[in-house]
Order: sequence, then C-alpha cells, then structure tokens
Amino acid sequence: MQFTSPVSASRLVFSCSFSSSSSFKMARSALDEMTTSGAFNRTPSTFRNLISKDKASQFPAESGRYHLYISYACPWASRCLSFLKLKGLDSSISYTSVKPIWERTKEGEDHFGWVFSTPGAEEPAADPDPLNGARTARELYEIASSAYTGKYTVPVLWDKKLKTIVNNESAEIIRMFNTEFNDLAEKPDLDLYPAHLRPAIDEVNEWVYDSINNGVYKCGFAKKQGPYDEAVEKLYQALDKCEEILSKQRYICGDTLTEADVRLFVTLIRFDEVYAVHFKCNKKLLHEYPNLFNYTKDIYQIPGMSSTVNMDHIKKHYYGSHPSINPFGIIPAGPNIDYTSPHDRERFSS
Repeated sequence: MQFTSPVSASRLVFSCSFSSSSSFKMARSALDEMTTSGAFNRTPSTFRNLISKDKASQFPAESGRYHLYISYACPWASRCLSFLKLKGLDSSISYTSVKPIWERTKEGEDHFGWVFSTPGAEEPAADPDPLNGARTARELYEIASSAYTGKYTVPVLWDKKLKTIVNNESAEIIRMFNTEFNDLAEKPDLDLYPAHLRPAIDEVNEWVYDSINNGVYKCGFAKKQGPYDEAVEKLYQALDKCEEILSKQRYICGDTLTEADVRLFVTLIRFDEVYAVHFKCNKKLLHEYPNLFNYTKDIYQIPGMSSTVNMDHIKKHYYGSHPSINPFGIIPAGPNIDYTSPHDRERFSS
C-alpha cells in the first residue's frame, strides 16, 4: 500500500500513540488528541490514493469494485454517503455502516472504536462486514497494512479487487465521487465542484471546516476554559457569517448546490440534536437562525439526502461513546426537529 504525505485534515476520531519501545498504548478517542494547552488538535488521514476514470490507473473507476464503509453518526462519512446518493452511484459502489456506539476493538487493549453488527445481534441500519468478515473497522486497517500506526476512522473506501484501503480522507473521496465515476453515475451532469466556483468553494470550505465542522469538536473536546472560549467564539462568528450570506442567496456559494453545502450541512443537521448539548454549543441554537435553519431543511429535502441522516445513530454515538463527557451515556429526549417541514429558500430561485 502506498502512503502519501498528509494534506488538509478532515477526519474523525481515533488515534494511536506509540512509544519508542515495542509496546504501545492505543488512544481511546479524539478526546486524547489534545495539546498541552487543553485544546483539541485533529490529526490527518493517512491512506491517500486516488481512483481515476483512467482505465490504466492503479485504481480505475469500475462498477462493483469499490465499497464504502461508513458510520451514519460520523459527519465526515455522511458527506461521502451524500455524494454517493446525489450522484446516483448506489448501483456501482456498495456501502456498509458500522454500529453507532464504540466498543472495545481488541481483547486486552483499552481501545474503543467502530464495530460491525454481528449475525444474530443485528442493529437497525448497521450490518456485518460483507467483504472481509471484519468485526471492527480497526481490522480493515490491519488487513490493508500490518504496519499501519494511525487512527481507525471512517469513511473507508475499500478496493474489493486488491483487498486494501484506497482512501480514508473524506475530502478526497467526495471529489472522486463527483468526477471519476461519471460514466457509471445516474447523474453525471451534476457537478458539485464546478470549475468556475472552485475558488469560492475552497475559501468557504477552509473557514467552515476550521470554525464549524471541526469547531464544534474544539468546543466539545476542550479540557480547559480558554480553548473552549476561543473555539466557541469562532464557531458563532462563522455561524453568523453563514446566516448573513444565506440571507442573500440560496446556497453558501451562490445559486448552485456545491460540495461546500454538503460539508456545511452534515454539521448543521447535528447541531441542535447533539452539539448544542453534548459539545456545549448552546449560545444560540440552529433553529434560532432563520436562514440557516431553513437552509438546512432545504438541503435535507433534496432527493437522497434524508437517507444519509440517521438521527438515532447520531444521538446514540455521541451521547454513548464519550464517557469523559457523558459518563452515564444518557441520551436526551429531544428536540426531535422536523426537517421535512416547509422552508422558504425557493424565494431565491430565478
């Protein structure tokens, strides 16, 4: 397996910290990815190979060859599933979701992570691994590389032919789904990263990722007041900026749906249900922002998008997998927002 140097980070939650000796201690979760100041510091993804429409490439785009491992709870995995659905790649790329709540991944080690459902102990919307019979996402990484020393994250884009991980960086997976599988896609003309909007999309992605997508984690995983205060201030400055932009146009980069909308949506859809409570992002709720709230409903109601949102998995994961934040794993009863209710975003339609 070829490893390339990491670029911009966009990942979720597990880390390994290795000592100079042969023994090592697995980090439990992103809660351990902290600086000495008590701030959360996400580490980058590692598998960075690319699928290409070029049939001569190492990983050519072929129907039935690739499989996407996801968690419905994970926003980074959900944006990959969103692209798969939006582009109409369901018949060409299969996918499987892990269970929502982390479990121990190996006997004798204090590492908890994503696990698959098992026959006889099924969980709604979670399935056994259909390809490798793996019990955990960790086992997929160990199959791909016995020397792997990173986090065991989802999404995982798997090559059935070579039996390895192609890529585990969601920002790159969505770009591949957008262009490289167009010969197989039901909606090949849908371009969520069009050339004329790329500078605007890249700019929005940068501040949305830092202050909102990753910003909620910086709030929730902060271990000291200072880093939390800094993160929550940046979060709400960015949300206010989104609200202002969306008061003038239907989508975050203009009048066209783009990848920037999908990347923003996966955080917004979790905001009031999880981040406001679990991550202490309660200065102002999403439904108190008229434009952001209606925008979220607008994106949710795009055909295919609602199938990528499993609020039961989302709430079970966050409230059940971070014992240092929620030690008893209690899942709040609400607010159970109806994202199918009417929105007002058509007012921007030409």
